[in-house]
Amino acid sequence: MQRGHLDDLLAFIAVGQERSFTKAAAKLGVSQSALSHTIRQLESRLGVRLLTRTTRSVSPTEAGERLLHNIAPRLEEIEAEITAVTELREKPAGTIRITATEYAADAILLPKLVKLLRAYSDIKVEIIIDYGLTDIVAHRYDAGVRSGEQVAKDMIAVRIGPDMRMAVVGAPSYFKTRPEPKKPRDLVQHNCITLRLPGGGLYAWEFEKDGRELRVHVDGQLTYNTTAQMLNAALAGLGLAYVPEGMAQPYLAKGRLKRVLEDWCLPYSGYHLWYPSRRQSSAAFALLVDALRHRN
Repeated sequence: MQRGHLDDLLAFIAVGQERSFTKAAAKLGVSQSALSHTIRQLESRLGVRLLTRTTRSVSPTEAGERLLHNIAPRLEEIEAEITAVTELREKPAGTIRITATEYAADAILLPKLVKLLRAYSDIKVEIIIDYGLTDIVAHRYDAGVRSGEQVAKDMIAVRIGPDMRMAVVGAPSYFKTRPEPKKPRDLVQHNCITLRLPGGGLYAWEFEKDGRELRVHVDGQLTYNTTAQMLNAALAGLGLAYVPEGMAQPYLAKGRLKRVLEDWCLPYSGYHLWYPSRRQSSAAFALLVDALRHRN
């Protein structure tokens, strides 16, 4: 069906329902003469009279009544569906996939997502815990969360958290039989709880002091692939762990953990949300970025 034919049917339905050219023309926003011409064209094309006109009234003929009865509900259904589709476009919706470290997901993402997800029930967020430098384009993520120093230069980066520090911690029971390390190199003599990266290698602990940077390849009896388990093992007195300061702080305050090498753990750029520019077009993603953005 041509678009003009559909418009003619809509015009006929308006006249048939209103029983008046005057009211139908006002409803459609056209002149009465133009509306009358449209109806005549439709009747000529169909070869049958659809309306009976008098000086005082307009009423459908038998053919017109049949057309009105069968076509009007269907066109209303089509219009309702088109409206529903338009609302989907205008209403933020969709699934956003993010790769993040465990601490970033717990300390940064979750608290800031609470208000967003409650306000927009059609937005879904999938968070995948990963400690590697994931290629978010290749793995079809919409965004990643890492420290600012780890963000690729060709990506858009938005700060979502304050500067951070790492902490080397161990339980008081661990230090009862071992001396505290005074410098990073002393860690090679300690039982360190290591982090296995997605590529298979072990994470080297990073330190800096007076402009000097060190990466220490530690060793120990326990290896995990998430920091939460590393912290739990440290609390159990099984070794030293290298974790975000904020994760260890509650246990340091209660005396359940002791911190060492603090002067070698300098602040670094906090968590950033990073993504390729072509992934920022949806309304849902724009709302997510605004919700996560760090505001001093």
